[in-house]
Amino acid sequence: MALMVQKFGGSSVRNASCLRRAAQIAAQAQAQGYQVVAVVSAQGDTTDELLARAHQLSPRASGRELDMLLSAGEQMSAALMAIALQQMGCSAVSLTGWQAGLFTDGAYSRARIRSIDTERMESELARSRIVVVAGFQGISRSRNITTLGRGGSDTSAVAIAAALRADVCRIYTDVDGVYTADPRKVAGARLLKEIGFEEMLELAGMGAQVLHVRSVELARKYSIPLEVRSSMTDAPGTCIKEGVGMKGMLIKGVAKDEDVAVVSVRKVKDRPGISLSLLRMLTQHEIHVGIILQSVRRKGTRDILCTMPQAQVPQAQCVLAEHASDFSAEEISVDTDVAKVSVVGAGLQSNAAAAAQLFQALYEQQIAIQMMSCAAMKMSVIIRKQDADRAVAAIHQAFF
Repeated sequence: MALMVQKFGGSSVRNASCLRRAAQIAAQAQAQGYQVVAVVSAQGDTTDELLARAHQLSPRASGRELDMLLSAGEQMSAALMAIALQQMGCSAVSLTGWQAGLFTDGAYSRARIRSIDTERMESELARSRIVVVAGFQGISRSRNITTLGRGGSDTSAVAIAAALRADVCRIYTDVDGVYTADPRKVAGARLLKEIGFEEMLELAGMGAQVLHVRSVELARKYSIPLEVRSSMTDAPGTCIKEGVGMKGMLIKGVAKDEDVAVVSVRKVKDRPGISLSLLRMLTQHEIHVGIILQSVRRKGTRDILCTMPQAQVPQAQCVLAEHASDFSAEEISVDTDVAKVSVVGAGLQSNAAAAAQLFQALYEQQIAIQMMSCAAMKMSVIIRKQDADRAVAAIHQAFF
C-alpha cells in the first residue's frame, strides 16, 4: 500500500474549523488507498505565546525547560487532530515526537534528528490508523525532549517520510504553493508548478518562508518528492523534485530576509590571514556568517563587515570584544535595520546581464545597495529594511 506523509502548518490547524479541514484531507487520502502519517505544527501563535509566558517568569530560562514547554504546542495540535479524525469515524492516534521514535542530538532549540525508530508508527499504520505526529520535536539520547528550531515541523515530516520510505510528502500551508515572490505583497507573483531541489534550497535559504532549508536538504538527500499546496483548497500546488528544467525562466523567485544583521569590525590591523582568523573564530562558536565584505583603509588597517542572523549578534559581540586586541580592532558595531533581498535561479549563471538588471531595478527606486554577493544560482543585496518590500516588487517586475 502506498504511504503519504502530510504536514500541516500552524495556520492550517489554527482553530477548530481549520483542524476539521486538515482532518478531512488526511481522511480523504486514506480513503484513496494511502497509509497516512500527518505531522502537525502548533496552532497559530501558540509557540510565541508560550515563549512570552516563560519570559514573564525569567528572561534566561534554561534551554531544557524551554524545549519542554514549547513541545506542548505541537502535542496539543496532534491530540486535537486525532480527536477530529475520530469524530469523523476514522481510526487515528496521536504521538509525541519521542513516541514516534525521533531521536536527536542534545542541542536545545536547534536539535538535529540523528535517527528514527519507525516501529511504533509502522505498528499503528498496520492497524489501519492515521498516525498524527507532533512535529518540531524529538528526544535526545539522555531522554530529554528537544525541539528542532524554526521550521522544525517541515523537517520532522520529511525525515519521517525518508524513514518510512513514503511515496510522497505533502506540505500543507496557507498559500497555494511556491511563488516567484510573496503573493501577499507582490502583485503578479506567479505560482510555480515545479521547481528543482537546488533552486528551492536557495530560495529557502534566502528567506522564502514556504519551506525550511533543512527539510529541503533531507528531501534532496533521500529523493523524497515534495508537494507544497494549500490546506484551504483542493488545487494542486508546487512539486519539488530532481531534474526540473528551466523552461525559459531566468529566475525562479525573489525572496527577502529581515532576520539579518551587519556586524562591522573597523580599523583591523591589515595583515595576511586576518579575515580568515576572524571568520574561523566566529564559526568555532557556531555563528553563521553570510556575506563578507572587507575594505583596505589607510595606515595599514581595514574594515571587515559580515552578515549573520540577528539572534546570534549578542554572542558574536561577546566573542569579538573578547578578542578585539588580537585584531587591533578600534570599533565593533552592529546594524539590525537591514534586510537581505535575493534573486534565485539556475539561469543566472548563464546570463551576464542579470546583475545589471538587478542594479537597474534598485536604481530606479532610489534604493542604495550596502553589500552584495553573487553565486551560481543567487544574487543577494543588503539594503535598508524599510526598502525591502519595494525592492522585492521592483526586482520581480524587472525579471518577470
